[in-house]
Amino acid sequence: MKRNDGMNYAPKGKSAPVVTDGQFIIAAIGLDHGHIYGMCNGLIEAGATLKWVYDKDSKKVAEFCKTYPQVQPAQSEKEILEDPDVKLVAGATITSKRCDLGLRALDYGKHYFTDKSPFTTLEQLELARKKTAETGLKWAVYYSERLHVESAVFAGQLIEQGAIGKVVQVLGTGPHRSSVESRPSWFFEREYYGGILCDIGSHQIEQFLFYSGAKDAKVVHSKIGNYKHHQYPEFEDFGDATLIADNGATNYFRVDWLTPDGLKTWGDGRTMILGTDGYIEIRKYIDIARDEDGDHLYLVNHDREQHFSLNGKVGFPYFGELILDCLNDTENAMTQEHTFKAAELCLIAQRDAIYVNDEFKVTRV
Repeated sequence: MKRNDGMNYAPKGKSAPVVTDGQFIIAAIGLDHGHIYGMCNGLIEAGATLKWVYDKDSKKVAEFCKTYPQVQPAQSEKEILEDPDVKLVAGATITSKRCDLGLRALDYGKHYFTDKSPFTTLEQLELARKKTAETGLKWAVYYSERLHVESAVFAGQLIEQGAIGKVVQVLGTGPHRSSVESRPSWFFEREYYGGILCDIGSHQIEQFLFYSGAKDAKVVHSKIGNYKHHQYPEFEDFGDATLIADNGATNYFRVDWLTPDGLKTWGDGRTMILGTDGYIEIRKYIDIARDEDGDHLYLVNHDREQHFSLNGKVGFPYFGELILDCLNDTENAMTQEHTFKAAELCLIAQRDAIYVNDEFKVTRV
């Protein structure tokens, strides 16, 4: 069984370079989350040249170098930031430290590509907004559950083609396996990870804004709780939220760290998108008890009902578009406004959440 915890989620796809070797040089700083591998994979497949890596933990650096033998270990973060050839810094440091790394990167004239969630406070978000306005550089975020999942990419293409009409509602589930024995201590401390809606809830809010075509939304209601992991009192293993977009589309999502061991992957992530003329269901990582491979999409509209098996068939256009955006000062991969709005709404959902404990007693956080 291919059980895993998602910590080292690192999809590989079709090589689709948009630049030649050496034309867009990148570096990795901060290896605290395994998403850094997916981030680098996507950029390298799009033609980026990975030159440097730095982390205070030499063991993490050694493992990274095994995967990317072409990379040079730096002696310090500053060695990378002072290299004029580096165009973009990719970072997956501890969540609460991602903003500071981004501010330093932009101060040195580098674009920044961070793991989600990019911030743990609204104050950090405002600093990032000011810095991007000041420098004109990109502050990109790895919202992987849409950007690095082929069925999720295809869903966006279908919506753009009008396959289900106008989007009315997006339902999302983002379950994860907790695998507490393999997690670092910061993973369970609110100060560092920011809370469940801030963390994995960010994926859900970003895809709602994207699929619905909304520019903004209001968090109507949100809840968090710790139902199982009482040995970690600051940890939240459940969260949900309801939002209404500025164009009238609605959203409900649920995220959790309660995936049972019997599932053959780290989480049965699904998205259902209802339109005025049809609906889409995405089974991102597995079709339980049927197919261990992910990337299944189901489409029903006025014409027919269809099943698409999309693994290896769509690719990941975001990464090439991001590289070209950095080089050409465009916004085709994702606008800065959208990137920051998704982050803002997950922070608001987290801030305003009602806490529900396992005795179903309700309190304000």
